[in-house]
Amino acid sequence: MHNFTLTAFATFVDVLRLAADDGDQSRQIRCSWEVMSPHRNITRSSCGVEVQATSDLIDPKAFDYVVVVGGLLHGSAESEEVSDYLHAAAAAGVALIGVCTGSFVMCRVGLMEGRKCCVSWYHYLDFLEEFPDLTPIADRLYVIDGDRITCSGGTGVADLAARLITERLGLAAASKALQILLVDHIRSDQSAQPAPALSAESDDIRVSRALLLMEQSLAEPRTIPSIAAELGVGLRSLERIFHERLGSTPQASYLALRLRHAQWMLRNSDASGAMIAAELGFSDSSHFGRSFKVQFGLTPRRFRLVARDTAASSRDHEKRAAANLDRRVF
Repeated sequence: MHNFTLTAFATFVDVLRLAADDGDQSRQIRCSWEVMSPHRNITRSSCGVEVQATSDLIDPKAFDYVVVVGGLLHGSAESEEVSDYLHAAAAAGVALIGVCTGSFVMCRVGLMEGRKCCVSWYHYLDFLEEFPDLTPIADRLYVIDGDRITCSGGTGVADLAARLITERLGLAAASKALQILLVDHIRSDQSAQPAPALSAESDDIRVSRALLLMEQSLAEPRTIPSIAAELGVGLRSLERIFHERLGSTPQASYLALRLRHAQWMLRNSDASGAMIAAELGFSDSSHFGRSFKVQFGLTPRRFRLVARDTAASSRDHEKRAAANLDRRVF
């Protein structure tokens, strides 16, 4: 797609390239690929690098997989030609893969109804806004749902490509490709996406995925038993894992996430305490205020005043420093 992510494209192709031949000679022996665009058009990546397609849109029956490489979320339009091609591939039983925001493309052309769809946590809310009737999965690197495969992007593309290589050519070929790329092991489709900045870090996949599920449900908090069920672990097991890894309970961790987000909103928005309480799923502003004070030692109102005074003092300091620099220069 126009404005595609170069990392996603290059990583996927490089895993194929390194698995296809001995060493890094890059001959298409064990597997082969084409870079397609309508009429072999040159396609510009989001970073400005342009890629010349090696072919027009070939009969999809020639392939085991057709991969859609997305990029900037609203940086390209799905042409009727591309849409028709993807529908023809689906009708022929060819597996369709969406990497990065390629999953959005597949949804836009109507090929993901009733299917699980993996998206980056970064685009989780964008997905819900555009496709309210579909359910995104944003706590895994990639999702395989029959002949529809979607990948969150980033380095997870290497893991997905290695998974496909393993299934077709064996683990040795996939491991060899990743070793040359200095990747020490293949992560599975159950591996968690790296948690966003608000979440606590953990080296336990189950904790990371649980935190990400919490992060994605701040406005309508989920029950801890439902999170445990989605992760495939018992409630007591999840509580034990959180205690071992974070020294906290899932409930306390969930509340801390919501309150840290509230802290950010108080510092960076003009939303009232009542609005913030409603957005973060608190029963009322009083409940929110009590919880916030217990966590941070200040009421939401007091925290906002202190944060704004601190920001104003910082701006004054920067202005004085700039003025002193001007005097020294001139």
